[in-house]
Amino acid sequence: MLILASSSPRRRELLEQIGVSYRVYPVDVDETPLDGEAPEDFAQRMALEKARAGWRAQSGGQPVLGADTVVSLDGAILGKPVDRDDAMDTLGRLSGRTHRVFSAVALVHGEREAVRLSVTRVRFRTLAPREIGVYWDSGEPADKAGAYGIQGLGALFVEHLEGSYTGVVGLPLYETGQLLEAFGVAHGGRR
Repeated sequence: MLILASSSPRRRELLEQIGVSYRVYPVDVDETPLDGEAPEDFAQRMALEKARAGWRAQSGGQPVLGADTVVSLDGAILGKPVDRDDAMDTLGRLSGRTHRVFSAVALVHGEREAVRLSVTRVRFRTLAPREIGVYWDSGEPADKAGAYGIQGLGALFVEHLEGSYTGVVGLPLYETGQLLEAFGVAHGGRR
């Protein structure tokens, strides 16, 4: 059994995909990047802080998994859009360009903790402002880093992907599997 320190339905689906038994225990941490913090460092710090917060909050002594996904263009972190204009701007900046997605996963069990990072390069085709508006109106990008969801309609924008598809969705399964193995947590490939 594992504690998932996230309310993300996408992360729950991915854990179910690999046969992990878990309980959801969402945590609230300050997700403000530090001054000058690199996107990859921010993703790893957030994943670890979420796992640590989940460990402190629960009383069952179960391992806690935290995760964070950061979309970065030209070294800048592109967070979740605050409104339609922000989403239009973000997707307009991603249009016809390659960005990076840093997806970190952390596991904490008592004094033991570890973090793994997945780095994926995603290239968007050129997007027309009208289709960006239609996409916003679908409601899909409102709560997504970088204002898109690759597991939904946002997949239509992806021209090329190099790295981890599940990392872009929000939980890199290869790295998650490595952590589960290291901590002896049962999953579909190991009981």
